[in-house]
Formats: sequence, C-alpha cells, structure tokens
Amino acid sequence: MSLSGRMRRSLVPIAVAAVLSGAWLCALASTGPVHRPVPGGVAWVDLAGIAELDSHVTFQGARLLLLPHGMDGRRGVWALLGIGLDIEPGDHHLEVWASPEAEAPTARVPVRVGPEDYPTQHIHIKERRKVHPEPKDMERIRGESAQMAAAFAHWRAAAPDVVDWKLPVLGPQSSAFGLRRVFNGVPRRPHSGIDWAAPAGTPVVAPTAGEVTLVGDFFFNGKTVIVDHGSGLISLYCHLQSVQVEPGMLLGPGDRLGTVGATGRATGPHLHFSVNLNGVRVNPALFFAPSSEADLP
Repeated sequence: MSLSGRMRRSLVPIAVAAVLSGAWLCALASTGPVHRPVPGGVAWVDLAGIAELDSHVTFQGARLLLLPHGMDGRRGVWALLGIGLDIEPGDHHLEVWASPEAEAPTARVPVRVGPEDYPTQHIHIKERRKVHPEPKDMERIRGESAQMAAAFAHWRAAAPDVVDWKLPVLGPQSSAFGLRRVFNGVPRRPHSGIDWAAPAGTPVVAPTAGEVTLVGDFFFNGKTVIVDHGSGLISLYCHLQSVQVEPGMLLGPGDRLGTVGATGRATGPHLHFSVNLNGVRVNPALFFAPSSEADLP
C-alpha cells in the first residue's frame, strides 16, 4: 500500500517534536533560510514518512512550501514554515491532508514556537496625512490593500529557490524586521520587513527567480513591486523611485526591477523589502544570514 493510501486509512499520530536538530538540519540550514521558530521566523519541519512532495500541508489554514531532502541522500520532505508576528508562543501543529478537499487531516505534526522580543522604534513623519489619512485617502488605501492581499494570497505552482539569495540592494540596514513602530506618537503595526538606506537611484534587484505579479504606486508603500517566487514565497519592494518591470515578467536572480526612492510614507531614500511565506511576513534576514550549529535549538 502506498504512503498516501496508508494515511487515508487513519490519522497518524506524530509524537516527535517538529523542531529539528543534528546534522540534517545543520546541512539544510547552511544552504537555506535560518531555522528560527519564533514569531516572525521560519522553521524547517521534517515530514519524512509523513508527507510527500505533492501532499497538501497546512498551518493555520495556509498551504505550506514543501522541499525535498537532498543533503544526505535520505528520501523525504521538508516543510518550510513561515510564522506570523502575531502568533502566540507555545505549541502549534501542521496538518497533512490527503487532498485539499479532504474532510479531515491524515496527520498532525507538532511545532513549538518560542518567544521573541522586538524593540520599539519612534518615527516622526512630516506629512500628517501619512499618519492620519483623510477619508478620501482611506478609500484609496482600502483598494490598494485589497490588491496587495490578492497578490500575497496567490498560489503559483512552482518550486522556489531558497538557496544563495542575492541582496536586493547594496546599502546599510536602517531599520530591522519586527520593530514595534510608533509614528508621531501613534502606535502602528510592527515593521514587517527590512529597510536598507541607499542613495536615490540605486539599483534594486530580485534576490532569486520569480514572476512579477503586481506593480503600483500606493499611498503608504509608494512605487511598489511584488514578485511571486512560487509555492507561497513572495517578496515585496517599496518606496521605489522608478520601476523597470511589468506584471507577468519573469526575473532571474540579480535582475533589476527598479531603483531606490522615497515615495509613499518615507523619511528618506531607502528600500523596504518584505518576504511573505504561507501568507505571513517573516524576517528577510533569515534568508541571507549564514547558519551554524549555534543557530540550532
């Protein structure tokens, strides 16, 4: 009987912890995002013997990116899980389904999310409307939010490359991921990306291959590009001065998509770069930082 057939017969109890350790994870993390199971982080979850590459695996209702083992010749599947900033630390689980239409999962895999404390950042914005939008602004903002939500919710059946990402811009980091932001004394949502300061006109490139799915000039984000890398892995580029791509264009690693600017809600020229994974924003730094044994739980 096949694995999928066995899983259809009964729910498979999984007693092992889903945070990985040892040589398998160390080898994997050295060639992909850092394993950091905290709010705003990512986690590599071992699904060997539980799921296959064509399985439907979800976390809190969102479909997950699945990748093959390949570091040690061992057959199996990894799930690369994005963990939202608003999740409560503690015990959670992935669900493995025989199909998207199945009434119940065939397996539940535990994932423990640890705590993370992000600092607060106070920012002064000169243009009052960028902090307190007027009614006409709110109508525009709602429409733009719907466009971006649709782009982030899109599932493109392609296997993304999560290895050796290129930096989207050259410049010093000016604002880290996860900061609890206060604009002109008013608390707002946490910072959901990384800001890199660079002179206006500095080239901005795609970190890895993908398809441009949205280009716009938005109230808060300014000139914006969204690139879909496949299977729920999506990147966002904001405050651009110029855009050199259009929806539907295919990009390779390092392909130019625009230039740094200060459009939208910005205090100066910089790139705001975000990464979405299974519908939530995660720390982009985890896709660029080298891993080591010290990164492992």
